[in-house]
Amino acid sequence: MKYRHVGKSGLVVSEIALGSWLTFGNQVDTVSGKELVKKAFELGINYFDTADVYEAGKAEEILGTVLPHFNRSHIVVATKAFWPMSDYPTDKGLSRKHIIDSIEGSLERLKLSYVDIFYCHRYDPETPIIETLHAVEDIIRMGKALYWGTSEWEADQISEAYAICRERGWHPPIINQPSYSLLNRKIEKRILPTTMRLGMGTANFSPLSQGILTGKYSGGKIPEGSRGSNEKLNLWIKEKLEDRELLDRVDMLNPIADKYGITMAQLALAWILKNPGISSVITGASRVHQLEENAAASEVELREEDYDYISELFA
Repeated sequence: MKYRHVGKSGLVVSEIALGSWLTFGNQVDTVSGKELVKKAFELGINYFDTADVYEAGKAEEILGTVLPHFNRSHIVVATKAFWPMSDYPTDKGLSRKHIIDSIEGSLERLKLSYVDIFYCHRYDPETPIIETLHAVEDIIRMGKALYWGTSEWEADQISEAYAICRERGWHPPIINQPSYSLLNRKIEKRILPTTMRLGMGTANFSPLSQGILTGKYSGGKIPEGSRGSNEKLNLWIKEKLEDRELLDRVDMLNPIADKYGITMAQLALAWILKNPGISSVITGASRVHQLEENAAASEVELREEDYDYISELFA
């Protein structure tokens, strides 16, 4: 496993991270969750990513059964807040109240005294940004979080938050967490250039586009037991699974992967890691062999001609 600094900060994270969205508390129970986290650490993964809203706190609870057993100085734990945790009007968004309540709830479920990174899970148009930033600064000063970041914010929103923090002497965001893959390259236009200019890192989620880039849906077939066959989990990929032209282009990655002696999933992850703006790629896994396969992508070095061909294929 290779490691990178988060932007220009001193924080070092593994190139491959273990996320818990759609898996922990759903496909992954407490027993298998413990197994995955322990194996991840053995593979050199030190960054574990979650959020309060993932399965209504169950993901954090599962992580809380195993993370406290590690040497705290050896792992990087991140959580997030924004999405509703109940039907109560104060239990959502990025108000001072919800941020404080959320970090307290997350720490209780994780059984930790602090998280390394606290993400604002979306931009909150209903709360003055100064209130949000002041609350984040306070949880950092209280020692409940060491750093903070944004997730799925637009470039102008990130720039404004960074400028306010600098002006007031507050801790600026050090990282952004967007969706990014060969099938979703939106951040390359404005968001990634902005974070790189500001010295922020990027830890992207959904790098395999919910499994589409693994090649498992080749020819439009949807294997039984896959995420695509699960009506609860396939909401974000249903449209892509019906796009035969897209799936045929994904199949064109197979010969390149064969040339390197790797899987299509590893190829897709290695393509992301070749981007200097990326600090870590957040991957999901419900089985140990998936985790091992993802982790091995850190060792793959793509040649420029192959990187350019893949980039053009999914321009």
